[in-house]
Amino acid sequence: MPFANLKVPAGTLSAGQKQTLVEKVTDLYAETFGDAVRDNTMVLVDEVADGGWGIRGEVLTLAKLQQG
Repeated sequence: MPFANLKVPAGTLSAGQKQTLVEKVTDLYAETFGDAVRDNTMVLVDEVADGGWGIRGEVLTLAKLQQG
C-alpha cells in the first residue's frame, strides 16, 4: 500500500487545501505505480504544533513563517 505522510505547520492549510494535497499525491502515486494502487493509497496530512519543528537549528513558529 503506498503511503505518504505530509507534515505541515498547524493552521496553515484549509480543509480544501488538504483535500487538494490528498488528491494530487494520490494521482502522483497512481501515475508512478499504476492506477491499481489508487484504491489503497493512504495520504496523511499531519499538522505539527506551532513551534514544534525547526530548520537550520531554529525553532519555527507560524508568526515567523508569516514574516517571510
